Parts: sequence; structure tokens; C-alpha cells
Amino acid sequence: MRAVIFDMDGVLVDSMPPHARSWVEAFERVAGVRIEKRTLYVLEGMRGAELVEKMFAERGISDKSLAKKVIEEKNRLFKEMARPTAFEGVREMIGSLTCAKAVVSGSNRHDVESLLDEAIGKDAFDAVISADDVSRGKPDPLAFETALKKLRVPAKGAVVVENAPLGVRAANNAGIPCYVALNTTLLDRSDFAGIIAAERIFDKTSSLKGPLQEMCRR
Repeated sequence: MRAVIFDMDGVLVDSMPPHARSWVEAFERVAGVRIEKRTLYVLEGMRGAELVEKMFAERGISDKSLAKKVIEEKNRLFKEMARPTAFEGVREMIGSLTCAKAVVSGSNRHDVESLLDEAIGKDAFDAVISADDVSRGKPDPLAFETALKKLRVPAKGAVVVENAPLGVRAANNAGIPCYVALNTTLLDRSDFAGIIAAERIFDKTSSLKGPLQEMCRR
């Protein structure tokens, strides 16, 4: 194996709780739309614009200017919240891996780069792909395929570490083997039934340190 591709929110950094809170508040304040937090975990990996479009479409709302305002409010609220930190053991795990490393996230580039740099150090990664770098979010494989091109690694020469069903589906669609780290998600193992083998689901990211180190040495 030549590369490990990580999702960021909920895998490397404990940032999903504030992301979810800021989305819930933004939808309600700007558009009067109520969203369950769990729904945001299920749809994690979508680009923000796609998420708003989906939520609006389900409610018969087609106002593009309102959608833009929801995204702007969400970004504002997120910036005001306490800065998330890396999950326990993740920084050490990243430093111990000898193969190439990349991050693929559905968040905007500013959030990805700033959070990653604060929590781990973005220089620890050979490639960083954000929502701003692709035209289609997960479960489309484009973001993972973009990372493979930047790393110059074939799909079978990499593995993905995800925490959301759409991310797993995107990895599957890209033909990249995948692992899941649940960490603080509101989802459980049953949410991944049929898309990934049960033995590839771990309770936390740091539990993958040994397996990933072994794969990097092969």
C-alpha cells in the first residue's frame, strides 16, 4: 500500500458536533427549516451547496439566494464556535505512517486547511482535497479520484478511512478499500450495513494505527 486517504471531520478532527450545530441553527434562523442533527451525520460528505439543495428540494424550496444565505450563516456560526481538536492519538498515528497521506473533505477549503493545520499540521499530508476542489461531493468518487491523481497512486494502492455512509460509498465507487472509524458520530454500525464489512469498522481512528502501519510497510 502506498497511500492512506483520510476524511477529516469526524475522522481526524472532532469537528462534526459544531458543524452539525451550526447547520441546524443556520437552516432554522435563515429559512425556518428544522433539520435533525442525525440527518447531517447521515449526509456528511456532501458539499455544503448540495446539502442545502437537497434539504430545500425535500421541502419544495427553490430560492437560490436563500440557499446562499444559509451557507453564509452556517460558516459564520461555525467560526464563532470553539475550535475542534484532533481525536486522541491521531496526531501520533499520522506521524508514524510512512506511506503518503491525503485528506479528502466535503468542507470548504478555509475550514479544512485551518482546522487541519491547528489540530495536526497540514504539512503532514501530501494532498488536501476540499469541497472547493471538486464539482461533485460524496458519494460521487470524484474527490477520492482527485486525491489519487495528486498522489500518483492507483486505487488498489490506497486505503480510505471514513466515518460516514456517503464517504464509504464514494470510496467504493472509486474502487478504493475502506475502513470506518466511528469516534463521536451519532451513527452506529447498522448504518453501514451492506456497504462495508463489519470487521472494517472501528470504534475510533487511533485503533487503526497498527493495521495502517502494517499496510504501509508492505
